[in-house]
Amino acid sequence: MAIDLGGKQGQIRPVMNVTPLVDVVLVLLIIFMVVTPLMMKKLTVHLPETVKTDTPPPVDQTQLLLRVEADGRIFANATEIPLDQLDATLARMVAARADRPVFVDAADGAKYGLAVHVMDAARGAGATTVGILTEKAK
Repeated sequence: MAIDLGGKQGQIRPVMNVTPLVDVVLVLLIIFMVVTPLMMKKLTVHLPETVKTDTPPPVDQTQLLLRVEADGRIFANATEIPLDQLDATLARMVAARADRPVFVDAADGAKYGLAVHVMDAARGAGATTVGILTEKAK
């Protein structure tokens, strides 16, 4: 801060000298102008080539898919199972699999009670995981 001794009867008046402030701001501006282009370096990434195939991946035949149709028919993979033989057939099919997951797919018009009965039968047959399919495979 500069001191002005002029004026009335030698009174001291504080006057701010902004020259050092402007010098510092200009130096900072120059530093940022020089450093900013250096920070804009691009990182080159080499990605592997993708191969697009039109054929879907093969369906795992070891999975057990239970389908409940709108007319009340029940299918295990592609085999129709009568409702009275559901428990015995599921117990045999689940015991033949090591990890024992079962997927249940119910048609839009299927009765809710029948779909729940099929899920309960799968759990009672020893299935460790019962998954519900929500979307149709394309």
